[in-house]
Amino acid sequence: MNIKALTHIAALAVLATLSTGSLTADDTMRKEALTMQAGKMMMMKDGKMVPMEETMTCKDGTKVMKDGTCMMKNGEKMMMKDGDSIGMDGKMMHADKMKGEKK
Repeated sequence: MNIKALTHIAALAVLATLSTGSLTADDTMRKEALTMQAGKMMMMKDGKMVPMEETMTCKDGTKVMKDGTCMMKNGEKMMMKDGDSIGMDGKMMHADKMKGEKK
């Protein structure tokens, strides 16, 4: 499976996860997810992948920068890897977890 397919699967997984909460129909239509794709941050907006243009702040206070750096509210810093996604609620989905990493 190629990176593009994995990225789309990751974005769909994030959107499916977000849709299981107590969202209204209007909230569901406005869902956004941020995904690292081929070294670039992309944003799932209204069902389309578009380049991320500015630092985004998730509902939990996590800040996601255009280079994939995530700064949590508690000051912890991490770097997203290709295939990683984060919902606007701040929930991270790592690419290795989505692939069912085998050890």
